[in-house]
Amino acid sequence: MNLLVDSCVCNSEKILTNINIRINSPVLKQGGKHFDCKNSIAYPPFINSHDHLISNWYPKAGFGHTYTNVNAWVEDMKKTESFLERNKIWINDGSFDLTDPTAYQIVLLGIYKNLFSGCTIVQDHIPRQKPKYYQNTPIEVLKEYTQLHSLSLGNWWGGENAQTEYKKSGGKLPFIIHLGEGTDKTAAECFPKLKKLDLLKPNTLLIHGIALTRDQIKECAQAGASICWCPNSNFYLIGKTLDIDACLEYKVNVVLGTDSTMSGSVNLLEEFQFAHEKFPDIPLKQIFNMITINAVKALKLAPDCGTIEKETSNLLLIRKNKKDPFENLLSTKMEDIELLIHKGSPIYGNTNFLKQFDVDHNNYFFFRNDKFVLGHPEKIVASFNKQLGYKKPFPYLPFNIN
Repeated sequence: MNLLVDSCVCNSEKILTNINIRINSPVLKQGGKHFDCKNSIAYPPFINSHDHLISNWYPKAGFGHTYTNVNAWVEDMKKTESFLERNKIWINDGSFDLTDPTAYQIVLLGIYKNLFSGCTIVQDHIPRQKPKYYQNTPIEVLKEYTQLHSLSLGNWWGGENAQTEYKKSGGKLPFIIHLGEGTDKTAAECFPKLKKLDLLKPNTLLIHGIALTRDQIKECAQAGASICWCPNSNFYLIGKTLDIDACLEYKVNVVLGTDSTMSGSVNLLEEFQFAHEKFPDIPLKQIFNMITINAVKALKLAPDCGTIEKETSNLLLIRKNKKDPFENLLSTKMEDIELLIHKGSPIYGNTNFLKQFDVDHNNYFFFRNDKFVLGHPEKIVASFNKQLGYKKPFPYLPFNIN
């Protein structure tokens, strides 16, 4: 199958115009069709470097004020309508075994949140789950990593202590930790503790880092560590965010994450747009790198992730609303995604493309007369509606269940 596109963003520095893209896929039918997509732009699929898939309930959980430390919000969150509503479906028993069938249905909602925004890889910041958690999902949930919730709360949701978790990484897998998510003394003490434990390493991925000073950010750059920026969640919970200007000045490897919808953006498209709205002086190319090549480096992904070429098995095709491909993302909505392919498998897009693949249509959900998605998220929503006794909206799903 060949697609003639207006432009192809191979990476932020290599953009091909008026180019034919050849799709490689083991499930393509013989005699592939040529599509005129001159009103479309091709991108590499996006990467969300920080999410909590079990927590993508809606709306945000809070009481209309910010906190000096996220630890206080964690306790308040348990009293919010959003959290209590989710408890009607699933109550966390403290085991964090998310392969529990009901829990996994909520996790799948989080997976679809990412899928419908053009993501094919997401980092779910939880203790490593049983192998089946990572299998047969419509997109890829990062499997190879070690983690600590935070130095202030420890691994309260499971896993070993900081030193043991880092040792398990072998210095090669990502070691992922919330750090400095606040403005108080507790948040400020996190970075010195991290250094004292000798955990500031090239494979360390710090989540949030609101409390980091310019000098500490410079140390992160020197160590080769990465920082995940979640501005929407940060402003909602704390009222400020990471010193992103210092990060860019010192050339820290910054990646972008959504956090969960209980504190952060509806999806990664909204996070991209929010970051630009709050920090319009940051070149869009740099924010684009945060969801592509920077994420590949931080999460230790295969080198063919985060970029595409004229011949590819991975593709994100988006309707062209703006000529500049990066400005185009500022107006992109879920419905503007025309085709999303991961490792040769069509997972979301317009039905006219799906006809070119030899797949079982029973494995797909069709909606809006012209859209398809791999799997059946509509059944999950229908099940939740039945249990709740009313229709529950999830704004990261581009369809409605009556």
